Amino acid sequence: MTTAVSESAEAIGERVREAAGRGARLRIVGAGTWLDAGRPVDSSEQLSLAAHAGIVEYTPGDLTLTARGGTTLREIHDAVAAHGQWLALDPFGSDDGTIGATVATASAGPLATRFGTPRDLVLGLEFVSGRGTAARGGGRVVKNVAGFDLTRLLTGSWGTLGAITEVTVRLHARPESDATLAVPAADSRAGIGQIRATLKQWPFVPFACEVLTDTIGRTIGLEGASVLFRLGGNSEAVSAQRRAVATLGDAREVDPQVWRALRSAEAGGSIVMRFSRAPADVQAAWSDALALTAPYAAAWMSGSPTRGIVRCVIPGTGASAQRLASALAEIGSRVVVERAPADLWKALPLSRGGADPLQSRVRDAFDQQRILNRGILGAGA
Repeated sequence: MTTAVSESAEAIGERVREAAGRGARLRIVGAGTWLDAGRPVDSSEQLSLAAHAGIVEYTPGDLTLTARGGTTLREIHDAVAAHGQWLALDPFGSDDGTIGATVATASAGPLATRFGTPRDLVLGLEFVSGRGTAARGGGRVVKNVAGFDLTRLLTGSWGTLGAITEVTVRLHARPESDATLAVPAADSRAGIGQIRATLKQWPFVPFACEVLTDTIGRTIGLEGASVLFRLGGNSEAVSAQRRAVATLGDAREVDPQVWRALRSAEAGGSIVMRFSRAPADVQAAWSDALALTAPYAAAWMSGSPTRGIVRCVIPGTGASAQRLASALAEIGSRVVVERAPADLWKALPLSRGGADPLQSRVRDAFDQQRILNRGILGAGA
């Protein structure tokens, strides 16, 4: 299956070279649904890949698909559904986001519990560097160049090394049975570590498992604080999984659209942070996130027990930069700020400091003039 696109990678490279000649700095834009993510970008123009879209090659028998960077996740899901397949990527936000942006930001959602992150699902990619040259890595080439695993290097680079113009992904067969269950969590303050310990004892890994605080639970239609499970496999396997989940409490089947509601729950202008520790210490990450969000009545959290990651969302613009900076100074977890208003970045301690020497050398190899997404990863990047 092939869909025509409006530009080639070579044409995009020409646009990058022309901008570099004028000294312009470019902000790479896909669908534009998540432009407040990452640090503010120092740019004078946009390099839009929205028109660089379409499925280039889809081989159902190989469970692989190649699409242009501007192709939305929705387009990919719709194309493969007819063959009983799916792309197990569900980043927070909506399916209107593009595959290029998803890979560039290494964005993952609840399905990462079973299927992993973009680095596990992307087989290869094509990109245009800050020098305006097109290159490929991974699938559809004989080998990577210059000793780099270019696919992994570009995944999560936030557009600082190149604009991703094409992505080849691994697909999965749709399960015979796919069920979503919710178990009420009587005390969301002391459960995520226990949930992880229980999951470790099970002979299966759920497609997804998220521990939710009361606010987000009610927002997406649950009774309050809950542990949300997505189970998949053949009917016999899912029946056994249901029995395992039922040992945790009153497990009830809920509308699977609850996952879509969770992914799109954060409002524009929210402050979003991700806390992480080793999975065995996920309870400590949960406690750190609780301490940070305690002053904000509308804040909410969701945690992935097996991954050691807790995501917290503070809605609105009433958060004090000084209060947040002070609270973060006391946090033991690794903290990644996903989204924050531009005026808060300077106050946050995580925004200070330049790129490390290795990061700078890698950036020099791909974009020595720093014309692509300058500043999105911090000073010097």
